[in-house]
This record gives sequence, structure tokens and C-alpha cells, in this order.
Amino acid sequence: DGMNVLFIIVDDLRPVLGCYGDKLVKSPNIDQLASQSMVFSNAYAQQALCAPSRVSFLTGRRPDTTRLYDFYSYWRVHAGNYSTMPQYFKENGYMTLSVGKVFHPGVSSNYSDDYPYSWSIPPFHPSAEKHENDKTCRGKDGKLHANLVCPVNVTEMPGGTLPDIQSTEEAIHLLNVMKTTRQKFFLAVGYHKPHIPLRYPQEFLKLYPLENITLAPDPWVPKKLPSVAYNPWMDIRQRDDVEALNVSFPYGPLPDDFQRQIRQSYYAAVSYLDVQVGQLLSALDDAGLSNNTIVVFTADHGWSLGEHGEWAKYSNFDVATRVPLMFYVPGMTTSPISQGARVFPYLDPFSHIGGSVPQGKFPVLIFCLQWVDRGGQSKKVVELVSLFPTLAELAGLQVPPACPKMSFGVVLCTEGRSIAHYLKISEGKMEQGKEGCDGTERCFNEEPVALSQYPRPADTPQWNSDKPRLKDIRIMGYSMRAIDFRYTLWVQFDPSNFSANFKNVHAGELYMMDNDPNQDYNIYNNTSHGWLFKKITD
Repeated sequence: DGMNVLFIIVDDLRPVLGCYGDKLVKSPNIDQLASQSMVFSNAYAQQALCAPSRVSFLTGRRPDTTRLYDFYSYWRVHAGNYSTMPQYFKENGYMTLSVGKVFHPGVSSNYSDDYPYSWSIPPFHPSAEKHENDKTCRGKDGKLHANLVCPVNVTEMPGGTLPDIQSTEEAIHLLNVMKTTRQKFFLAVGYHKPHIPLRYPQEFLKLYPLENITLAPDPWVPKKLPSVAYNPWMDIRQRDDVEALNVSFPYGPLPDDFQRQIRQSYYAAVSYLDVQVGQLLSALDDAGLSNNTIVVFTADHGWSLGEHGEWAKYSNFDVATRVPLMFYVPGMTTSPISQGARVFPYLDPFSHIGGSVPQGKFPVLIFCLQWVDRGGQSKKVVELVSLFPTLAELAGLQVPPACPKMSFGVVLCTEGRSIAHYLKISEGKMEQGKEGCDGTERCFNEEPVALSQYPRPADTPQWNSDKPRLKDIRIMGYSMRAIDFRYTLWVQFDPSNFSANFKNVHAGELYMMDNDPNQDYNIYNNTSHGWLFKKITD
């Protein structure tokens, strides 16, 4: 009794997916999953950096509670002995399995991916992972480089494979073992792409002719962007191909043709990822597990593709904090699924040029957000910190209690709220509570918001602005995203006692989504926002 869980976590994936309305990308398998899922179109990470985001959603605590803003501390030692989501499933009789990048490897998960607390058996890491940053990209000179843009011939790679291919193989193997032993499982599969380097099988470039690739809609640094908010994308500058361009620090910009190449390779890496997800879900069908397995698909944070003159993550903008998030719950987001039914037949992105699911199976609609009979879409603003209580509730486990204001000594509690109820109600019913709401404070307080944050070492861009170490943090940018605005305060921060001083505001940002969806026109200085200040300092 009780559902299995397949938790798919992708590194640095912003929602460039057909099911999120992207017209260019080929992502038929993730779109097919979305057509059977509840898709959240406004989901946000708590910090746009791998380790802090992952520790946050795996423990259900915000970065101010895990005290991890960089890569260099283990929460159980440094903050509190918090139970994790996989640990909670393990303690409730599940076999918990980790494949690929789930926890961020290294100090922040005790060099063990938090084994044995979180996992029943030692986590699997693909052997090809160690070659990720090697010189494996053939340049125009015929030599090998450590490039950012890196389409490869897989047969020439060390071991003749790539990490995500190995992770898919291992995950499929584990699904088949679980099927045989009939054990309840929580299987987390962490994919590396589209994290840099953009290293993927070269045939995926064919899906994206360069002439179809545009620049970002707003490839310039906004005039009123506070300098503290800007991230100078150092990790990209250090790749051989970008270094050769000799771009000025900190504002660049990169040459237009190279911007297009990065965007092209990001899309290609997403289609390569889509193939991995398609093979994995098809194997779930093959094992006869699609009728009793919850599938969650999300990412640790997004990635700027030239918007605001920025690249990579490391900011509080939507492009860096917004993630895809979908839940497939058989019998809840779909009509009941019979044992052995095929829910996820593998779709080849090279033959699905229209981007829609093949004819005959479903009404042919280009985006999965318009599917009528199954799945659904919620525009509610939600946070990744809510994953832990939500998955517990969906799996029929007791939902961990809400954390008290200070929870460093509390082993099991969550700072996120379960969003399982959003899956149970049709969107129509949910929207009814809006009558009489005119954007006033009272109405605002009832609407959910998402909180993200990002640390900085100084008011102006430095070499370490993207990834300041704890001891160097001087300013914390706290950002609140509601359905119709994003409000960010950059305040004084003292790393010795982890305290933010909201009486010392260095800079602020306010973007209204209705007329500024790309967050280019900061109106912080010409708007009164006392009630917003009150809400964010709550």
C-alpha cells in the first residue's frame, strides 16, 4: 500500500519546455509527462545556487535556517540535525535510492550525499562525471578545449558515454530491481545537464539551426538595476571559448553570435535531457509501475540566457529562480491507471517536429498546458521548500509539522507548506476566492508568495560576487515574488552571527509583472512600498 516516488531533479533547468509555452524547444517526453500532471507555472527556488537550493528543498528549510549560502558547510553540524525528505521516507519503510546529482556533492552533504541518513544504499554517481570539465570539446583548430559550448561525439568521450546516459541506465536498473523485490521505493534521479559545460551529443544541434535562434528579449543591463543585483557570470568567463573572447569585466557584453551559440547549446542540452527523461519514464511503464508511482519533475533553479546582460544563475530574477515543477499522481492528476497501461511511451524529439504528442493518442494540442481531460495547470505561486511536506502528503505519510519561528533545535519540521491541495481542486474552483480583491493589502496577505535570496560580497560586482564564501558575505538580497510583482531588498548582512539588518537597506528593486514581465524597469525609487517592506520583514 502507498505510492512509490520517482523524484527527477534537473541541474540549472529554467522552464524552456513546450509545456511552459516555449515555441522553439523540442521536449516531447517532458511535455507528455506534463500532460498527465499538475503543472505549476509559478514555482521558485529559495536560492539560485546548486548546494543551497538542494539542501533547502531536501530539508524543507530556508537558507537562513540551513545557514548554507555557499558550498562549504554541512547543515547537520553547522545549523541543526534536520531530517531530510528521503530520510523521512526511509524512516517510513521506503527503500530510498539516489542516482546522479541529488544532494550537491562535497562538504555540504558530508562527502557522502548524506548517506546513511538519507539513503538505504550508497548513492550512485556516474563514472563519466569526473570528465565533465576536462578538455573534451573539439575546437575549430581541431584541438581539444574546456569550452562552454561543447557538442561532442559520444563515442569519442572517455568510456564512450556521458554522465546523464549512465544515470538513466542505473535508474532503469534500480526500477527493475524494485519491481522484482516489490519494495516501496523513493528513487531520486539527478540529471547534470543543462548545467555548464553545455556538453551533449552533437546530433541535438540539428534540432536548432542557428538562424532560428534569437537573442534574449532584453540583452542589455537595465538602466535602473542596482549594481549589487548584477551577477558577473565568472564561471562562464573561465571557459576556454569565452576566455578567448576577452570580454570586459563585469558587464561584458558577449558578442551577439556567441550569445546565440550559448542559447542554441542550452536548448540542445534540454532536448538531450528530454531523451533521458523519456527513456526513464518509458522504463517505469515497462516495469508496470506507472499506476502506483508518483513522479515529480523539477530543477534546483533556473539559468539566465543573456537577459539583463547576465548569464548563469546567481541572481534573484525570475530567469534564475523560476523552475519547472510538475506532479504526476496516478488517479489524482489522471483518471485511474490500470496496471501495465502505457502512460509514457517514448517520444523521439527528432521525429516530433511539431512539438506535440502524436495524433490519435490525445487531442493534438501544441502545449500541454491546454490539455483538457488530464493533468492541469496552476498559476499559484509556490516554492521548492514546499516539496517535502507536499510529497509526504501525496504519498499518504503524516505531513511534518510546520517549523516554529526558530527551529535550529527541531529535527523534523518544515518551513514550506504542502501544496497537495492544489492538485485536488480544479483550477476553476481555486480562482473563485478572488472576488473583491483589488490588489490591496488585505487580499495580498491571502495570496501565496515565494521567497528567494542571494548573498553578495559588496555593492559593486567583484570577482566573487556570484559565489561569495560565507565569511565574505556583506549584503543579502531578499526577494519576494507574488503573482503580479517581484520585490527585492539588498540589506546589510553579518556572516559571524547570520543576521540581516533591514534598517540598513543598500538597494531595492520592484518590478510589476503586468507591464514588465521581463523585469527590466525597476520602479523601486518611484513607488511607495511600506506594506511590502512590512511583509518581507515579517
